[in-house]
Amino acid sequence: MSTRAPAPAGGPAGSIQGTVRRLVVFLLLLVLVIVAASGLTGLFGRILDAGNTLAGDGAAGLALWMAFSLIGGPLAAILCAAVWRRAADPVERASLGWGLYLAAVMTLSLAVAASSLLGTAASAVTGSTGGWASEVAAALVWGGVWWWHLRMWGHPAKGPLLLATLPMVLGALFGLVVGAVNAARLLEALFETALRGAGQFVLGRPWWSTAVEALVWLAGGAVIWWWHWFRRGARSLSGGFADVALVLVGVLAAVLAALGGAGTILFVLLRLLADRTTTGSVVLAPVPLAAAAALTGGLVWAYHRPILALRAAPTRRAGLLVVCGAALAGAATGLGIVVNALLSTAGAPLAGPGGSLTLLLAGVSALAVGGPVWWLVWRTVRAEDPDGRRVYLVAVFGLSAVTALVTLLVVGYRLFEFLLGGVAGTGLVERVRAPLGLLAATALVAGYHFAVWRRDRAVLAARAPLPPEPPGAGPRVGHVLLLAGYDAGPLAEALRAGGERKVSLWRAAPDPSPAREDSTGDVPGAGAGEPATAAPLSRLHGPGEVLAALSGLDAPAALVSLRADGGIGVVPLERDPG
Repeated sequence: MSTRAPAPAGGPAGSIQGTVRRLVVFLLLLVLVIVAASGLTGLFGRILDAGNTLAGDGAAGLALWMAFSLIGGPLAAILCAAVWRRAADPVERASLGWGLYLAAVMTLSLAVAASSLLGTAASAVTGSTGGWASEVAAALVWGGVWWWHLRMWGHPAKGPLLLATLPMVLGALFGLVVGAVNAARLLEALFETALRGAGQFVLGRPWWSTAVEALVWLAGGAVIWWWHWFRRGARSLSGGFADVALVLVGVLAAVLAALGGAGTILFVLLRLLADRTTTGSVVLAPVPLAAAAALTGGLVWAYHRPILALRAAPTRRAGLLVVCGAALAGAATGLGIVVNALLSTAGAPLAGPGGSLTLLLAGVSALAVGGPVWWLVWRTVRAEDPDGRRVYLVAVFGLSAVTALVTLLVVGYRLFEFLLGGVAGTGLVERVRAPLGLLAATALVAGYHFAVWRRDRAVLAARAPLPPEPPGAGPRVGHVLLLAGYDAGPLAEALRAGGERKVSLWRAAPDPSPAREDSTGDVPGAGAGEPATAAPLSRLHGPGEVLAALSGLDAPAALVSLRADGGIGVVPLERDPG
């Protein structure tokens, strides 16, 4: 008789049955918690709002909240107790669903409770008390949900083992976004007041009302971010979602805000200098928001740069490449707008009514801001490390292909529409100039990055390991004299990797004298009429091709010359006995 213990009810740890069962249970628990919390929020809001009766005209709403509370609440409590009891099992505790459930509920409850509390505080400070009962009720109920799940998350014996740090990262991310957005709102209100002057009213509100509300939200977001970032240790987390959030929010979103704001400010300045057809108040209207976005994005980016420098090499490289991508997108957009504006001059003057001067200045501004940033950051990516750039290059090719396809379809549609006479009163250039400008910028970006991709591919091929030689055969050529270009270092190292043959590299000088350029030598393997010192670039050849050229050759040494047409010359050598 077998003495093996029966399997648990949910199935073994890695079984599909157990995984599906846990996912269904946690999803059902999440729905019940949301339903119960929504019902309790509605009931508490009715109780706190002393101006209205419990039933009255809102009987349907009261019935809904009572159903959510009195039916969903007990069901959620029963299921939560069962899940909490099973969390003592190591299999349940190490499940992915347990970590995802806690992260989802903690993030959702934190967002709702904090938003309700900060909204109530901002309304109270500015003197607006409408709807305070529902906001306070939501803050109390969802704050209690967050606190209860925080205790479950931090339990030493039942807390999640997988995705245990995800709630802290998401909480810090929420606080950072709330703080940064409202810091930009506060700065925008201050800059707008400085431009227009104090004492202005917006929709019947004083000028300081928006600033005070933004200040309250900024303080709340800063507290949430500080508690998760420092007290809970989200700052020291690395790898996984922590690095993804750092790159996407701390770097990419901040860079987009900074570059967008800087480009808008430059556009306003150029328009003030070159465009005299509009008033100054109209031109200066975007400045407060642009300056606030540029300053806030720059501060967030500057704070996260030293933190990014402490991460692993792939994360640091990803941070650089997303900056390259953001700046490249801005520069390419600016170039497309410039082409669009130049094409528009075929049917209208550049300046004056109906001119394209404003469009041209917008393109120049985007190109002037995005281009230098892209070039400076792109230069810091090490050219001898192409592995980290392959994902970036593939992403650029993919986006370029999609953009080119869409613009070609638009150009074709506008062309056929014009030929069929579907639209009258507009010329062909006027109809296709916008997609043509975008297509020209896309082609330029794709062409440059395709050249970079080919160069990186050649470098990777030169670094590839050599193919294995037949057992016992050994190298028939013991000494290889490699005559190649000035960049043949990686190729020579690859040939030396096996340690079975000696490789001597003779490089061509990168800048030979004119006298040497005009002369031809009797270099073995060189083509007729080719300069002896004009050795080609080694990126045309790989170590496998060199070994294939040496296969079957039995000599003490061989002279291998790499030609510019991609060919390889091999001359066997032997020592002079005299």
